Amino acid sequence: MASGRSGVLELAVLGSLHETPLHGYELRKRLNSLLGMFRAFSYGSLYPCLRQLLADGLIVEDDGADGAPAPAESPITLTGRRSKIVYRLTAEGKERLQDLLTQAGPSAWEDESFGIHFAFFRHTEAEVRLRILEGRRSRLEERLDGVRTALARTRERLDSYTLELQRHGLESVEREVRWLNELIATERRESSAAEARRSAEDVPQEETPRAPVPGSDNPGRRSVPGDN
Repeated sequence: MASGRSGVLELAVLGSLHETPLHGYELRKRLNSLLGMFRAFSYGSLYPCLRQLLADGLIVEDDGADGAPAPAESPITLTGRRSKIVYRLTAEGKERLQDLLTQAGPSAWEDESFGIHFAFFRHTEAEVRLRILEGRRSRLEERLDGVRTALARTRERLDSYTLELQRHGLESVEREVRWLNELIATERRESSAAEARRSAEDVPQEETPRAPVPGSDNPGRRSVPGDN
């Protein structure tokens, strides 16, 4: 699918359906809850996305009654008489989702997509999670430098309200950087602990010496009653 906003929506749809098959209405509610936290979600953008995912074989429609696929010629409608249609991931859809979840480049930590990737971190490898968090922090630190520089240059020319607005934006970014620092520290601790456990499992266990049996210090001599 195309990159950018459609790619973000693709990840959101595939990630939601990976957790459970959903009716169209349930999918809309899930996406509204997920995407609404990060950007405005247009229901009109969902229909083209679903059509493309169906055409690519990444999802299928079930009739919701016995799991049988819906007729191919039926139009896609998320409400009305076909509200019982259930959308499910195919094997190809699961592979595509895993491919999206391994992407840790700049597209994964930009404002448009970071929140969606973060929402599915439980399905993401630890190394990828750490790269995304570090990339997001780096991007925000660059933004902080720019805002601070601009604020220092224009402080005396701004009215009090505009100045407070810029300060508010600066504090918001600083809070997110602190939050990212905490997340990164946690990821590194957990990664180190997991590595230590794996190393401990790889070390061969030493055999515990067996305690000597009383009277067996001279294995070549049998104990005879009355020896003492």
